Amino acid sequence: MCLLPLPGKSIEIKNYSDCLDPFRGCFFGELFGCKFEASGGAFGFCNPSIADGRIQIRGRGIRDERVLSAFSRVERHRFVLPEYQAAAYKDYPLPIGQGQTISQPYIVALMTSLLELKGTEKVLEVGTGSGYQTAILAELAKEVYSIEIVPSLAESARVRLLDLGYQNLQVKAGDGYQGWPEAAPFEGIMVTAAPNHIPEALLRQLREGGRMVIPVGDSFQELKKIVKRGGKIEITDVLPVRFVPMTGEAKRQKPDSGE
Repeated sequence: MCLLPLPGKSIEIKNYSDCLDPFRGCFFGELFGCKFEASGGAFGFCNPSIADGRIQIRGRGIRDERVLSAFSRVERHRFVLPEYQAAAYKDYPLPIGQGQTISQPYIVALMTSLLELKGTEKVLEVGTGSGYQTAILAELAKEVYSIEIVPSLAESARVRLLDLGYQNLQVKAGDGYQGWPEAAPFEGIMVTAAPNHIPEALLRQLREGGRMVIPVGDSFQELKKIVKRGGKIEITDVLPVRFVPMTGEAKRQKPDSGE
């Protein structure tokens, strides 16, 4: 139960369905919009709204029940800066410092569903950020290896994820352009920053039958799903996106003409 503050009053929220009723004060179109006032006047977020946010993601085409369930368990406000807490459950990206962002929930859900995780996979994430996508992956995969090029973000994400109880992941600071060769091969690879070409090292570290989801491009970026099948690489364009550019070695390499 929680109290939803409105101009001049607060409304008591007792069950999940209240968070979907615009006449109870929650804006129906927001992804995770129910904000509550706890006793003593402190503001926080209504867990029921996180669960009901799955309906908004489902409404945009996400059907994987395991992904939807993971979204109900991972609280996005734990991964954003204090000044953006009020916007933590809105469906758009937010700054996390060091020129990086936390992706909008719909894109996180879409990219995760494209990996088609069943729970037995070893997954590589390139671009830990604040650790939100990492936590979603850890809910769905057997093992997660995550690389972040900004050392301060890598360390804060590592501590945050440990504090939240995740034991099936490793986070390290480094340049993800070369992947994580010691832990390869991977059944899934998730890239959350955009190079202007597909890194060859990541293709090599993708297991036969594995899937990679990666944004590729400069001013124009396309989200791509890559499958390694029969030793060959199959690439499917998913939709236009806008991610922060991949830095480090990715900026120094030239794209091949075929990519």
